[in-house]
Amino acid sequence: MSEVFDILTSAGLWAAVLRIATPLIFGTLGALLCERSGVLNLGIEGIMTFGAMIGWLAVYNGADLWTGLLVAAICGGIFGFLHSVLTVTLGLSQHVSGLGVTLFASSFSYYVFRLMVPVAGTPPTVEPFQPVDIPLLTSLPFFGDAFFSQTAPTYVAIVTAVVLAYVIFRTPLGLAIRMTGENPHAAEAQGINPLAVRYGCVIAGSALMGVAGAFLTLSAFNSFFPTMVQGRGWICIALVVFASWKPSRALLGALLFSFFDGFQVRLQTVLSGSVPYQLFLMMPYILSIAALAFMARHARVPQALMKPFRRGER
Repeated sequence: MSEVFDILTSAGLWAAVLRIATPLIFGTLGALLCERSGVLNLGIEGIMTFGAMIGWLAVYNGADLWTGLLVAAICGGIFGFLHSVLTVTLGLSQHVSGLGVTLFASSFSYYVFRLMVPVAGTPPTVEPFQPVDIPLLTSLPFFGDAFFSQTAPTYVAIVTAVVLAYVIFRTPLGLAIRMTGENPHAAEAQGINPLAVRYGCVIAGSALMGVAGAFLTLSAFNSFFPTMVQGRGWICIALVVFASWKPSRALLGALLFSFFDGFQVRLQTVLSGSVPYQLFLMMPYILSIAALAFMARHARVPQALMKPFRRGER
C-alpha cells in the first residue's frame, strides 16, 4: 500500500496525467462540437492520424511547431468539410460516412508518409515542444513539477475547453448550435441556417481533432508511425457521452481516463511479475467503461443527433 500511496503522491504521475489527457481533450471537444450540432463524426480516429502525420511532416520539412499544428487543423477541417458534404448536404448515413473518413484518412496518412519520407531503420525525428517555464509557478514544490511543467499545447487545450463551454452556454452562437442539435426546424424558424451551423461545427470540430493528432507527434513524441493514435479517437467518442455533451465534463472525463492510464503504467513497476501486465493495460478501459455506463444513464442526447435536416420536412 505504501508503494501505491507513493505513486499517487508523485508529481510525475500528475504531470503524465495532463500530458496523456491533452489529445483526448482536443479530440473530445471536437467530437462534442460536432454532436452538439446534430452530426456524429466517427472520422475522428482517421483525422487524428492524418493530423499527426501532416503536422509532423510540415515541421520535418522546415515549418515551426505552431505552423505544424495549424496545418493539422486545416487538414482536419478539410476532412470535416468532406464529412459535412456527405452527411449534411447529401443526408447520407453519418455512421457510414464517418467510418469511411476514418479508413480513407488513415490509409492516406500512411501513403503520404511513405511517399514523402524515405524508408529508414529508425524513423526520422523533429524537435518537439518543450515544457513552458512559468515564472514563480514552475518553481512551486510538487505543484510546479506536476501541473506547471507542461508544453504550451496542453495549456491551450484547457483554455479551449473553458472557451468552448462559455460559447456553447453563454453566447447567441452557442444557442444556435444547441437549437440546431435539438430541433433544426425550430432553429430555422428563428432565422438560423441549420445547414451552415452544422457545416461550421463539423469543420471546426474536425480541426480540433487534427490538432489532437498533431500533439502526439509534436509534443508527446517527436516522430510519426501509422498506429500511434491507438484508438484514442474512439475513446473521445465515448468521453462525449460520459460528459453529457458538456465541455467542462469532457475535460474531467479526459483527465479521469488519463489518470487510470498513467496510474496503471506505474503500478506495473510495483506489482511486476505477480500480476499479468495485460490486466494493467485493461484497467483504464474497464474503469472508463464502468464510468461511462453510470454516466450514460443520466445523459441527455441532442434530439436531432444523426438526423439529417431537409428543408420543408418535419
